[in-house]
Amino acid sequence: MGNDALQGRIAWVTGSSRGMGRVIARHLAAQGARVVVHGTTPTSSRAFGEADSLDEVARLMAKETGADVRAVHGDLTDDARVAELAEGIERDVGPIDVLVNCAGGDIGAGGTTGSGGGKPAGNDAVNISVADLRAVLDRNLLACILPCRAVARAMMARRSGRIINIGSIAGLAGRATEAIYCTAKAAVHEYSRCLAALLRPYDVCVNVVAPGETVTPRFAATRSLDAARDVKSGTLLRYGWPDDIAGVVSFLAGPASSYVTGQVLRVDGGGQLWPA
Repeated sequence: MGNDALQGRIAWVTGSSRGMGRVIARHLAAQGARVVVHGTTPTSSRAFGEADSLDEVARLMAKETGADVRAVHGDLTDDARVAELAEGIERDVGPIDVLVNCAGGDIGAGGTTGSGGGKPAGNDAVNISVADLRAVLDRNLLACILPCRAVARAMMARRSGRIINIGSIAGLAGRATEAIYCTAKAAVHEYSRCLAALLRPYDVCVNVVAPGETVTPRFAATRSLDAARDVKSGTLLRYGWPDDIAGVVSFLAGPASSYVTGQVLRVDGGGQLWPA
């Protein structure tokens, strides 16, 4: 159990069947929010062995936090399906107060079951296939924009709401590899700024959390970890952990951040120290 800073608020966390999104959802639930967890399919949580089903994720989270936790699933690159999800949540749970867009990842057309945890082959600015290029852009950018569009009008009408998009420090610097993922996250950052500008008169805050390298089951499965950085405290020269990210998301979802909007907040232990 945690505090009740979000008591009674309704939060939809996309990409929360596993990994970082699941931890973010649990943090919001522990603060009193009624949480809707989401995966692309009812069994998205199986990809790296985190749970048997999305329903199990919701059930366990409810047991851990005492919160009302529901589960929905659907393709966030399908505009009609996203609209159905948002409408269903508003009808069955209530008005969406907080949207956290966590769905994403450097995952190509083959999905998470592909080699290397789904990372595209030829993963740079020139050699990535067009199919993988489109998949990465859709998974990270379109899957962020469509849920924002689906909830923003209702937030504007109520003059209340928080939208928190998960970006990445990869979108804040040039890299020889993962170029399309970097490009997609940079676009998420800029879209969020534009949305924040639009929603300012309606008292709706839009912000981005940009994690650094953060250890999740998929992260660990797709690379060799540096043992010196694989610690949870005692130094900032370490990997991030989902709890590090979730704490910042909880701040942006809560009352203490009511005058913060349009920001891209790095959560990377100071790995990037230049202006955004």
